Amino acid sequence: MHAITVRPTEKVDAKGRHRPGPENIEWAEVETPEPGPGEALVKVAAAGMNRADLLQRQGLYPPPAGVSEIMGFEVVGTVAALGPEVTGWAQGDQVVALLAGGGYAEYAVVPAGQLLHMPPGVDPVVASTLVEVAATVISNMDHVGLTGGETFLVHGGAGGVGQFAIQYAKGLGCTVLTTCGTDAKREFCRGLGADVALDYHEDWVAGVKEATGGRGADVILDVMGAKYLGLNVNSLATGGRLVIIGMQGGSRGELNIGKLLAKRALVTATSLRFRPLEEKAGDLPSGRGAGLADVRGRPDHSGPGGDLPDHRGGRGPRPAGVRRGARQDRAHLLRAL
Repeated sequence: MHAITVRPTEKVDAKGRHRPGPENIEWAEVETPEPGPGEALVKVAAAGMNRADLLQRQGLYPPPAGVSEIMGFEVVGTVAALGPEVTGWAQGDQVVALLAGGGYAEYAVVPAGQLLHMPPGVDPVVASTLVEVAATVISNMDHVGLTGGETFLVHGGAGGVGQFAIQYAKGLGCTVLTTCGTDAKREFCRGLGADVALDYHEDWVAGVKEATGGRGADVILDVMGAKYLGLNVNSLATGGRLVIIGMQGGSRGELNIGKLLAKRALVTATSLRFRPLEEKAGDLPSGRGAGLADVRGRPDHSGPGGDLPDHRGGRGPRPAGVRRGARQDRAHLLRAL
């Protein structure tokens, strides 16, 4: 089979790390994987692109031990073969799949517990961009016990996680706040259900306080990390919970424990990729809040990879759901195909 791979590079950054650029992406022939016990082989039709893929391409986010070094965390496709001990699935089933890696290929091996039936009425290319964010949001909101009637703040509401989080929390009956960088994105988020959309270039902490009558948010879902750590704690209500799932603003920050004590607040951080298989299976959307079929998404781009000939003159997997930061990668992905 063929897959999108990354050539090694001799270039190094200021810290001496090898950092392959988008120009190192290529469409290469690799060995077709075989499904083992409890696994399915999926013929890939479309694959979602996430920020984690960009980090892996740069050598900053290596896969867990034993996982394919090919990028790709979510795909849609057709079950091509089943390994031993797999029940409930058959060859030819149309599926959405969550992976720890290996999705940028013509075929990918997926633990059977991380398969979902293709939701009715959802375009397959759009579906390929939903399962990673859905599992991320649902698992983290379960972790901190988000419930209807609470106030929920998500940063970067126009991004993939943000779009799903807004709709999921609104489906639970929460008051939803978000931060965005442009008027167009704030309007888009309000269209998804956000009650308040704040400009993160301005004093969004004051905006949260104003929107909640000085109380603050019960739950905050944060992708920024260190840069927003103190600001998020300031924005929490008494008994509030801050969930950090990204480090776009750095990995080292200062935490005022006194404020946490006074607010009886919780700060927690999680990563989906390195969780045990049984946990991931439980994290998949299963009709709670906004299901995949109910979610409206707007991928920044949908690449025409599926319209480009592969090595056989047929059709290759389509990279989809490309976020803004991935546009350069997208261009090289399409050239590679």
